[in-house]
Amino acid sequence: MTSPDKSSAGAGAERLRVGVVGTGYLGKFHARIYNDMPDVDLVGIVDVNEAAAKVVADECGCPAYTSSQDLIGKIDAVSIVVPTELHLEVARPFLENNIHMLLEKPVAPSYEESLELVELAEKSGVIFQVGHLERYNAGVMALAERVTAPRFIEVHRLGPFVARATDVDVVTDLMIHDIDIVMELVGSPIKTLSAMGSPVITNHVDIANARIEFENGAVANVTASRVSNKKFRRIRVFEHEHYYGLDYTDQCLDIATAKRKSADDEWPEIVTERLHVEPKLPLNAELDDFIQNIRTGSTPLVTGRVGLEALRVALLVKEKMAECLPL
Repeated sequence: MTSPDKSSAGAGAERLRVGVVGTGYLGKFHARIYNDMPDVDLVGIVDVNEAAAKVVADECGCPAYTSSQDLIGKIDAVSIVVPTELHLEVARPFLENNIHMLLEKPVAPSYEESLELVELAEKSGVIFQVGHLERYNAGVMALAERVTAPRFIEVHRLGPFVARATDVDVVTDLMIHDIDIVMELVGSPIKTLSAMGSPVITNHVDIANARIEFENGAVANVTASRVSNKKFRRIRVFEHEHYYGLDYTDQCLDIATAKRKSADDEWPEIVTERLHVEPKLPLNAELDDFIQNIRTGSTPLVTGRVGLEALRVALLVKEKMAECLPL
């Protein structure tokens, strides 16, 4: 992505003026975190629900608006935390006005709409960061630092049913996180992909499995469910002479390494260790990174192009599932 214009208020100003559009479950946390940043001014909160916007705005001591247009001209950066189907409509005016943006995942419902936003961000030269929050899980970051050439990856992201995000399927809601992480770890184009899934409670697919084979020979098996009886989130990575097992929730990283004491040993010794990763609040880390990217012109951890590719694969998973579902 092109670095932001250093003449804009983002790169050189002492304080950044930021707004938040959307005050749902996640949006209000964006607002609170920005409000607590010492070098950020939270300029305004937007929500079509005036009462909801006012509750969060009053808590943060800033104005509430019902139209995102009211923020344009007042801010340097914005978090867009609205339903996915509104992303293009809401985000476009900010990008057209050269405003740095953190857009919650996925970029947009369709590849075409997502590509339009990514290209618009690249043309405007702003920081455009996609909110794949799991990338900022301290355990995931520790795993990514250690994995070099994975051969097999298995991921389970299971949880009990919650009446949230029921307007989308489990791939868009949950699996896309792991698709993004797997693709980052492997770093190779996809060769083949198969998938299957089923609705259980909602009218959308609630449990899904995808098998992804990469051109470099690596294979990933990814399962996501929002209808399980307990929460279980774990990724296991196998590569030559190493195994890594990460529990996303407690952020414990199990490591097994095959070591030979001498070249004459027929079999290596398996050395195991458990690394307790210092926990960090992922959303705080993500928003702090967004602000620092604006100030320094650094490339986001999840750029528009990275978010676009994660969406492309998620859409492919859904396409393959549709082939298997009964008419």
